[in-house]
Amino acid sequence: MDTMWFKGPDFLYKLPETEIRESFELVKPEVDAEIRQVATFTTQVQKSGLTPERFQRFSKWKSLVRAIAYLIHQARSHSSSNKSNPSCRGWHECRQLHSPKELNAASNLILQSVQKDAFPDEYASLQANQTVHSSSSIAALDPYMDEGLIKVGGRLKHASLDAIFKNPIILPSKHHVSKLLVLHYHAMVVHQGRQFTESAVRQAGLWIVGCKRLVSSVIHHCITCKKLRGKLETQKMADLPPERLNTSPPFSYVGLDVFGPWSVVTRRTRGGAAQSKRWAILFTCMTTRGVHIEVIESLDTCSCINAIRRFFAIRGPAKQMRSDRGTNFIAASVELGMTQPSINPPNIVHYLHANGCTWEFNPPHASHMGGVWERMIGVTRRLLDSMLLLNKHSRLTHEVLCTLMAEVSSILNARPLVPITTDPSSPFLLCPAMILTQKQSVPSSPGEFCGKDMLKSQWKQVQALANEFWSRWRNEYLNTLQSRRKWHRSHRDLQPGDIVLLKQNQAHRNEWTMAIITSTFPSSDGKVRKVEVRTSSQGVSKTYLRPISDVVMLLEAEVTDKK
Repeated sequence: MDTMWFKGPDFLYKLPETEIRESFELVKPEVDAEIRQVATFTTQVQKSGLTPERFQRFSKWKSLVRAIAYLIHQARSHSSSNKSNPSCRGWHECRQLHSPKELNAASNLILQSVQKDAFPDEYASLQANQTVHSSSSIAALDPYMDEGLIKVGGRLKHASLDAIFKNPIILPSKHHVSKLLVLHYHAMVVHQGRQFTESAVRQAGLWIVGCKRLVSSVIHHCITCKKLRGKLETQKMADLPPERLNTSPPFSYVGLDVFGPWSVVTRRTRGGAAQSKRWAILFTCMTTRGVHIEVIESLDTCSCINAIRRFFAIRGPAKQMRSDRGTNFIAASVELGMTQPSINPPNIVHYLHANGCTWEFNPPHASHMGGVWERMIGVTRRLLDSMLLLNKHSRLTHEVLCTLMAEVSSILNARPLVPITTDPSSPFLLCPAMILTQKQSVPSSPGEFCGKDMLKSQWKQVQALANEFWSRWRNEYLNTLQSRRKWHRSHRDLQPGDIVLLKQNQAHRNEWTMAIITSTFPSSDGKVRKVEVRTSSQGVSKTYLRPISDVVMLLEAEVTDKK
């Protein structure tokens, strides 16, 4: 019974004591560092009513109209004259659909607010039943006031047309609401061109000053239109690499590619003949434009390596090789030690790496970057088709195909590198065979080499022939490489963060996937011509290396950061 739980604390039974308070002095706020000064501001609204600045928050015309209609509905719910719907009283969340009358009233209120902001002097004059000044931008439209809106007057008063066609509503072009309207009707015509969109705007009873320029701007920035009709990215044509402009021994810098196949007879059987396929690798010299063709039996790595070894045995080792990213080329370059090898590279051929031969690969899907050898493949196909057409009744065997390829190489190497001249002092043509074979297709050596000099100093004749080729190569051939045939202008370089559309040859354009650029690879001139993109499909992210000719710009990185 004596515990505190029953009787409570002791101070409840004591008499209250007088509290002694010590005197203190007030500290000035200006002196005390612990006191933070607070500034107060007052806001005074100078303009009453709905202002067009609020419209900047909306990106769709329908959303803006519904918001204004809901605002009108809330304002009417506070009115004492609102007896039609007793349930809509005061501030409430109304789930009822807006009627066409309410939406039309909201639309008129928005357009009226825009006209007051864009044409203040004209609106005041017309509201006072006065004519607008002749210097006004809409004076030529003969404007007049009708139901609080400025409309086009014109001379169609007695025409048997609807009022929206005879007297459309005037709107400015440089206004956010006008842009929303153009976007709305552009979507209604399912993203068609300028004529369709401008016609839809005019049929809706709207006359936008400078409508053509506004519609063109909207279509130019429309993401859907870019997906449907956007052009692939281009860049100014790059300068030629130094291996195409400097003198070097033939086939020191080589471009190669595989083409084919052809069906050949491999062995005879009782029922006929067994056939198999053959392909060919075309080696082209980057400097002299000479051609060498090797026939292969398959597209695997071993056939590719054997063809390269035969080519080096005949033409000598190369300093650099260029090709696309064929799987056989990549595997062959790793095995030959011409690119960065794997962890445990097989010891097949080490002398290539010792001689300093490298292998450069173009980006995937960038056949235009290998135009030097792609052009030669096209010419080779035409020559071979002509030869096979003349011998269409004979069986094509491996030996016959190798013979035809050798003849095609001879024809290609005898082609002229420069236009044929009519100058009688230069009767011989400048062709790759002039330096490769140094036979009848080349002119006689300059200088006086006769009698014993020709017999004892044959190396002088060979050197003279080579000098003749390289002299004409510099004076006649290099000038033809000066001009750019296309891609003359510089464009904006793609940047990391740009949203692009990735081209896919096997799919329709509507099925092309969107991607984001993760990194860029500038060329020697600083221009970006190949990029790395990242796509995502079903939660799986993949990264690809692509040329800029395989992407369509949708949204720039600067615009994405602003949004």
